[in-house]
Amino acid sequence: MSGIVLHNTRTRCKQPLTPIEEGHVRIYSCGPTVYAPQHIGNLVPYLLADILKRTLLREGYRVTHVINITDVGHLSDDADAGEDKMEVAARNQGMRAGEIAARHTEAWMHDCRRVNCLEADVYCKATEHIPEQVELARTLEEKGYLYRIDDGIYFDVSKFPRYADFARLDLSGQGDAGGARVATVKGKRNPQDFAIWKFAAAGVKRQQEWDSPWGLGFPGWHLECSAMSSKYLGRHFDIHTGGVDHIPVHHTNEIAQSECAFEVHPWVELWMHNEFYDLRGQKMSKSLGNVALLQDLVDRGIEPLAYRYFFLQAHYRQQVTLTDQALAAAAVGYRRLLGQAAKLRESTGEGDPERQASYHERFRAAMCDDLNAPKAMAVAWEVARSADLPEPDRRDLLLAFDGILALDLGTASLAEEEPESDPRIDALVESREEARSRRDWAEADRIREALAAEGVVIEDTTEGPRWRRQ
Repeated sequence: MSGIVLHNTRTRCKQPLTPIEEGHVRIYSCGPTVYAPQHIGNLVPYLLADILKRTLLREGYRVTHVINITDVGHLSDDADAGEDKMEVAARNQGMRAGEIAARHTEAWMHDCRRVNCLEADVYCKATEHIPEQVELARTLEEKGYLYRIDDGIYFDVSKFPRYADFARLDLSGQGDAGGARVATVKGKRNPQDFAIWKFAAAGVKRQQEWDSPWGLGFPGWHLECSAMSSKYLGRHFDIHTGGVDHIPVHHTNEIAQSECAFEVHPWVELWMHNEFYDLRGQKMSKSLGNVALLQDLVDRGIEPLAYRYFFLQAHYRQQVTLTDQALAAAAVGYRRLLGQAAKLRESTGEGDPERQASYHERFRAAMCDDLNAPKAMAVAWEVARSADLPEPDRRDLLLAFDGILALDLGTASLAEEEPESDPRIDALVESREEARSRRDWAEADRIREALAAEGVVIEDTTEGPRWRRQ
């Protein structure tokens, strides 16, 4: 096994992957909060986890991958204020919280399958791991990290000196801003203290509540990830993934409670965070109402794997603006790559491993360098367009690359599409037809060659000429 180098949020630099257990990489990915449909931005963390997992498997590692399902405890404010998102959704829709969670969990998993994410080894629901969360909270209480106020049991961050380290927080500088953010939680010792166990409001009957040593209530959002990851991956594991929005609150709180309960540092060796997608210049979020679902793209004629192609065009740590034009361009690019691959599938004969070796190594080097998918895609396109490589080699290389790209280059059929239109190119093609009709072959060839220099290919069919970009 060779050197995979990954960017570690904890150290703010790239470092070689060195698994705790030789040959085995254990990964935990923060999963969805299933109170509403998951928009396309919500899929990005799982596309990151997928190319990570595929790269590790290609390099010969055994991988254990766990994803949680948050179906209780995530309040409408990350600072433990507001209401539980699941309870709000259940009340607004007149349904059981469990029914809403089941519906949106299945829809999310269906979307993950549509963009070719590998299945996790374990999907664990917060509601099915209440005893583990209670036990972890009891451990923290016995060690002296918790205190009680009117609305719940809280973790005292002042007792964990490293609390600010992970997110590089300036706790003293948060001042009024930090206090204002949590002003609705009366009685907290420190603005950053977070809920371990919440009590239901007086006179309020919740759908989701459980008995505990502290009374009837429900777990805080952060507790579930520490409890479930330790159950399935152990108290010290290799990689934790998630979105950058989790760094200052959720992941910081996970680290605090886990390192205090398990007496280990670091709790997780390597943290990987994907950047946000912006939608037309704004952060995509349900609260802003500017979300798009994967099915919305499908309804517009954009294949789910064209969205995966869009993801692969940028590095996972690069912030990307998601526009209609960018998605349409990705759909065209995906169809072109698929078209090249479909033609090469028909080639016969065997490829030459020695001739292919340098391309394999460049593709592999890109993915081993912090999952540099854009660089790997550039190698794939070079192979697809190569005039020097024999077709069997191009076929074999694209099929091998697709083990990580997962764009179905070996199986997907190319849907019939409308010919492209560009007034300038259309006029040149018409001029070429006029030259051909008067048998001016030199002029016809000149136009063809000029367009070819731009990457435009003219195909003469029985219905007339058609052009396409390579």
